[in-house]
Amino acid sequence: MQSSETARSDSWWTVFKVFLRLGLTSFGGPVAHLGYFHAEFVRRRQWLSERGYADLVALCQFLPGPASSQVGIAVGLARAGYRGALAAWAGFTLPSALLLILFALGLAAWGSVLPSGLLHGLKVVAVAVVAQAVWGMARVFCTDRVRLALMLGAAVVLLLWSSALGQVTVILLAGLLGLLLFKPDSAEAHQPLGILVSRRTAVFLLALFFVLLLALPLLAQLWPLPWLQRVDAFYRAGALVFGGGHVVLPLLQAEVVGSGWVGSEAFLAGYGATQAVPGPLFTFAAFLGAAMEQPPTGWLGGLLCLLAVFAPSFLLVIGALPFWERLRANRHTGAALQGVNAAVVGVLLAALYDPVWTSAILGPADLALALAALLALMVWKLPPWLLVLGCGLAGWALEVLL
Repeated sequence: MQSSETARSDSWWTVFKVFLRLGLTSFGGPVAHLGYFHAEFVRRRQWLSERGYADLVALCQFLPGPASSQVGIAVGLARAGYRGALAAWAGFTLPSALLLILFALGLAAWGSVLPSGLLHGLKVVAVAVVAQAVWGMARVFCTDRVRLALMLGAAVVLLLWSSALGQVTVILLAGLLGLLLFKPDSAEAHQPLGILVSRRTAVFLLALFFVLLLALPLLAQLWPLPWLQRVDAFYRAGALVFGGGHVVLPLLQAEVVGSGWVGSEAFLAGYGATQAVPGPLFTFAAFLGAAMEQPPTGWLGGLLCLLAVFAPSFLLVIGALPFWERLRANRHTGAALQGVNAAVVGVLLAALYDPVWTSAILGPADLALALAALLALMVWKLPPWLLVLGCGLAGWALEVLL
């Protein structure tokens, strides 16, 4: 990253326009988003050097939350201060969030007249997408027998203890096991990011992150207001997700379906639709908030849940930046993270079975469609929006024919 004078050379409006274009065109999930960001900010605009970008990605992958959105927040912060961070998030996030809120409203208004096979096809898409995510993450994070054992152990525990508390417990235990089982890596030299955030501000934001994480569940129990309960649920989901946007699926499923806020059918249909829109997968929260069966719902519910699920990302990435050099120098953090990453694959593997597989694969025709979708994703490399459209139409056709 360049000097502070150069880094603050753009207006928040310039940052917003750059990220709005990315938010309208960035299909393919978090890994693809990081590729788009590299092409835009390193190659085209030269806002970051290769090393600076790699270090920024490393920080955001270490933190819980959506890595691509956090990279965007940090880039916006560097270019135009706090307003730039907000502008980067808004430009990248709002296009998909608004589309998903509209989809939720349409599902509520006309869901009864839509062919059930069309909605079922969207659920089958989720099987292929989550299976691809499990396979891709396992190849990166589960490279030996110990890591595979951590992955399978986490999946078994969560299949037997399917709750948000179970997921948090598994992640914490995996971090402790990582410290015990894996040899700490030597810290690599890195390039300072040059983002001006005072240590006092950073400490305040990190403290606020933990205060909200601990206080919101207590407040939601003392005052069981619907809006407060949802802020609590979505804030915790955004604060405890390691490994990318797909991993938010089991956390949100445990919260919103388990509590009866959203039905299982609508949950998986919305998750399938999320694959068809550009931008971060965390915008699934906007769909869920808009699809709630009790108020606040609609636009208000969608925006409330969207802000709640992304709030931890702002607090963590801005709060962590001043301490990143010291954190990178601690070799033990890498060992703990190796255990956490392996367990995260297990969390997603458990979600692949329940609720994704159990709700979508009801017969041989569904299995055949899911395998064809997985082939299209992994071998033919078809874009996700085309896959969603094709599976929806295929589900409709299967309903008519069978």
